[in-house]
Amino acid sequence: MKARLEQLLGTAFGLVFLGLAVVVTVETVARKLFNVSLQGADELGGYALAVGATLGFSIALLGRTHIRVDVIHDRLPVWLQGGLNWLSAVSLAALALLMAYLAWFVIQDTRAYKSVAQTPWATPLVIPQTVWLIGLIIFAAIALGSALQATRLLLRGRFQLLDRDYGPRSTKDEVDEELDDIRARDAARQEIVHER
Repeated sequence: MKARLEQLLGTAFGLVFLGLAVVVTVETVARKLFNVSLQGADELGGYALAVGATLGFSIALLGRTHIRVDVIHDRLPVWLQGGLNWLSAVSLAALALLMAYLAWFVIQDTRAYKSVAQTPWATPLVIPQTVWLIGLIIFAAIALGSALQATRLLLRGRFQLLDRDYGPRSTKDEVDEELDDIRARDAARQEIVHER
């Protein structure tokens, strides 16, 4: 399920920026060839960045690619590594929940003041902020689920599993992932060759 969710969020992330690329391309071509501007590409870029960031938070959490300073992590006893990994998961969940909580109040203020973007489109800000909040809620839900799972592993004394699932990725993990990706691409290329 984790891989499927990561793929789904990655696809949504890609579609957001692919859509933005299309808008920017159309804007640029229209301005150069026809001297006409859509007057909204920069506004959409800001919205795409906000939504893309929230999706990126979730993708990084699922793939264990958040940056962690792990200079001494591997030199610590296994039980202490597990405790630090648990603390990392719980801290990230607390931060994610706080961000979603505060975003809710931002939207309430936006609704109260009926705020609109300071652009020619005058977009009601509640629309992009709601999409932003949904991204933060997804991140908070994933982070909370991870923290609960990490807590379960900690309470059961499963420190090696806790390190495997919630510890910083080692260089070996990253190399193995790259090699798996190369093998998958090579297999796909071989399949295409055999079909021809």
